[in-house]
Amino acid sequence: MVLLNIYLQLVLFIFVFLIIPPSSYSLPNYQQTFNDTDHIDTSIKSKTSSPFIDSSKFFISLLASDKNQNSTSFSVNPEAKSFVDDYIRSHTSYFNNMKIWGKPYFDLYDHILNSYGIPVQLKYLSVIESSLSSTAISWAGAVGPWQIMNDAARQYGLRTGNYDDRLDYIKSTNVAAKILKGLYADYKDWLLVIAAYNCGEANVNRAIAKAHSANFWDIQYYLPEETRNHVKKFIATHYYFEGNGSVATMTADEAKNFLTNKPSNKSDSYSALAANAVTVNIYGKYNSVVIANTLMIDIGTFNQLNPNLDNTLAKGEIYPLHIPADKADLFQAKKNEILKQSVELFLNSANSSTNK
Repeated sequence: MVLLNIYLQLVLFIFVFLIIPPSSYSLPNYQQTFNDTDHIDTSIKSKTSSPFIDSSKFFISLLASDKNQNSTSFSVNPEAKSFVDDYIRSHTSYFNNMKIWGKPYFDLYDHILNSYGIPVQLKYLSVIESSLSSTAISWAGAVGPWQIMNDAARQYGLRTGNYDDRLDYIKSTNVAAKILKGLYADYKDWLLVIAAYNCGEANVNRAIAKAHSANFWDIQYYLPEETRNHVKKFIATHYYFEGNGSVATMTADEAKNFLTNKPSNKSDSYSALAANAVTVNIYGKYNSVVIANTLMIDIGTFNQLNPNLDNTLAKGEIYPLHIPADKADLFQAKKNEILKQSVELFLNSANSSTNK
């Protein structure tokens, strides 16, 4: 009888952790109502989540030494490197937990930002604006996860006051995307966009005039200290979660130089994907070949984006899957099928080994 109970428990464990996809435990998606995001806020937004192995460890070398930078990596600007190192070091534990409780918010942001044709990595602006909190209120009166001011809210049709639409993740993210896209139309530089989002276009324009330059690193000391640190916090947060930089962490000149001097052939393909990749934390028996084939990504390029994926998942750890932004919706739609095929491949391989 004891052996039977042990056997039944073992079968149940295998069913839960190998067969049932992670999506079965997932929280409501972006299509559901704001009340659902209220539920997320109270049920999982815990700063005391149990820690797991830091999935960003193998990327930290990008910040440690320029010798580790290769042609397909995005170097941290020397003007920001010291700040970025210190900020990541002091926020590692908090960010590591945020990978878990923040996933529903990041998934929502990915979908909405991508729909506006702007880098999905701008989602990390909400991290430094409010720590993803819908109830955050600044000393200046900015409200919500994107810290939108009263005038901007009314300009874009959001209600303020007793019922404040800025608290709504979906509505506020749509407005934030519109604001960011509008600022980019003016500046053509994402670092200037982030600066203007924080301190206003008037301050950025004055700084540009005083510095006789539109390069953020040239004008930073003509901006309020809070703003220049705000931009550096965004860069640090981006590097922590993505393990790399992107067009969102470059000045317009840096982005132009990168595109002009980018490597060719397969490295060229990798660089283009890495510049606009999104991160989806996954867990379970996913297989790299199955994911790459389903998303129609070259397996060599996929493995460059996702080193050690199979080994990490085999240890039962969470893996930060990096995929092109335009493949994110396809992955979400196909992830159950991908997991099923991956498990079948795993079982077939196990049976083959047993029969030899």
